[in-house]
Amino acid sequence: MLVAPTGMGEARALLAATGSVILDGTPGSGRTSAARVLLREHRHDGGVFHELLPGEEGELSLHDPALVERGDQLLLDLSAADDRRWSAARADLPALRKTVHERHAHLVVVMPHDGALEPDLQYYRVKIGRPSGLDVLRRHLRMLGVPYEQYVQPDVTVTEFLLEERPMREIADFADLVRRARETALAGEGFAEWCAAARKARNDRRKEVAALVARLGEAPQRALLIVVSMLHGAHADVIHRAAQLLLRTVAFPSEEMPLLQHKDLAERLSEISADTGPGGQVRFIELDYDSAVRAHFWDHMPDLRPHLGAWAAGVVELNDPHVLPAVRDGLVARVAGEYLRTGRGDGLASLAERWSSGAASRARLEAAVYALTCALEDPAHARDFRERLYHWCAHRSLRGEFAQVLVRVCADVLAASHPDQALLRLYYLARRERGTARALQALCDLAASSRRLRRRLLDRLARSDLSPPDLRIFLRACDPVPLTDFSGTTRALVEENGVQRSLITCWHAVLAELPQASWQPHAQHWFRRAAHDTEPRSELLLDLLVSAAEQCEERRGEVFAALYASARDAERTAPGSLARSMEITERLMRKISAAQGLKPTIPPPASDEETQR
Repeated sequence: MLVAPTGMGEARALLAATGSVILDGTPGSGRTSAARVLLREHRHDGGVFHELLPGEEGELSLHDPALVERGDQLLLDLSAADDRRWSAARADLPALRKTVHERHAHLVVVMPHDGALEPDLQYYRVKIGRPSGLDVLRRHLRMLGVPYEQYVQPDVTVTEFLLEERPMREIADFADLVRRARETALAGEGFAEWCAAARKARNDRRKEVAALVARLGEAPQRALLIVVSMLHGAHADVIHRAAQLLLRTVAFPSEEMPLLQHKDLAERLSEISADTGPGGQVRFIELDYDSAVRAHFWDHMPDLRPHLGAWAAGVVELNDPHVLPAVRDGLVARVAGEYLRTGRGDGLASLAERWSSGAASRARLEAAVYALTCALEDPAHARDFRERLYHWCAHRSLRGEFAQVLVRVCADVLAASHPDQALLRLYYLARRERGTARALQALCDLAASSRRLRRRLLDRLARSDLSPPDLRIFLRACDPVPLTDFSGTTRALVEENGVQRSLITCWHAVLAELPQASWQPHAQHWFRRAAHDTEPRSELLLDLLVSAAEQCEERRGEVFAALYASARDAERTAPGSLARSMEITERLMRKISAAQGLKPTIPPPASDEETQR
């Protein structure tokens, strides 16, 4: 929940009145969070949320009218843009604003701090100022479950922490440290002790951890130290098994000492400054010590990194009731975090591929999905991984079950904020898949979520080489029900000139290239919908099929006959009265006769730029 920054009320009123607002503010003032909150407040208006990323694969240019659908919520975050990108975006903003206004959508732009802005756009600029740091901290503590009577009292640690104007993200992180300190606090400790522990956890502990590692010279001790840092908060049974697994992964010889002479886990944990809580969960005594340990081994033992990837895959597959989904996700997030912290996105990408190769278990596939999710949600690496997704989906040879991992990531993660990019990547996966239809199903489900996305998919198919895989996709995507639906708008998709051109192009390829058995059920669906629908959409469905068949010059008569036979077969299963279905077949026959007499039943779709609504 956002603490309203200064200027939030002005921004809210301007967005409601004009559909657009441009937010300015110093870095760390919360301007991007404010933008997302403003757009979230308009979710009830319909449409979809879409973060605009001009220049990336799968994104339309800002001046393309097809970018905006009625009621959409659009975020253009250029807070970190250089002068070139900001100048290019400003040139397109007037046209984008006009489209947004016409389609009752909402647009929030986050501009570079104190960047240039033309006079005609100055009206939409609102300066966002930092909210009170103390109010922000208290709001986070409240949301994290810290009792009000605890944090409402003045505290010297909090006062010192907030003396410096800190970014909102830093305040949120400090609040989370206070929450974690509270969860592991001793009896009798209160808010002051929690905050002191949080402040201590923020200190640089590299020398402290390095000294500990130097004292722990034995491999089993270091293995346990690494495992606790990677599985912090996991049950002791998991820690024990994972430590043994790590030793096997690095080919450490097993001990020949009798079992009863081994150190027990409690003694071994005390050697690394960790202990077991009442519920059996293992944690370091010092708050946030786990991140310092992870960073030390990752930075100073680089040869260990590949082994940690293989070890993590083994841990997620452990058959143990304490290896819960949260434990698996936490481990994957920490491994991914180290790759991303050190700028090694390529290593994380390769790891996700390896986890998905061969006969990968469900747990490993879930781990691969979550690893890529972590990368896509990391602000510093998201753009790079969106590009990686594109190259994987469009160009790479995918081994094992990695294609299914990419389907999940595109459909469940990328589509939430970048649906156009997800659509393009799923399209490429659907074209290439064999023996499964998961990518195709995900593609069609995504297209069904938005008129704009369905329009984009049809346009993409019409501009493709119309190979058999493209036609397979088209037959799944050409459902006449959403094409003729006009709820929430003034006209149906099938009434748009651009959509008509796409449908005719694709249907022509289907009728010319595919056997009748493959397309007849889909054509019958069109005839049944025509019998169910009313003018003019019913007429359009017939006209489009006839126009597509008319272009099959060498087999025109054969294709017309096949369409007529399909319409006759559809009469038996059409909704409503038989008379209405027979009427549709008779109208189809009249249009076919007119076409064969070289009389066009309808003029071809206009080539001028259509106005979408």
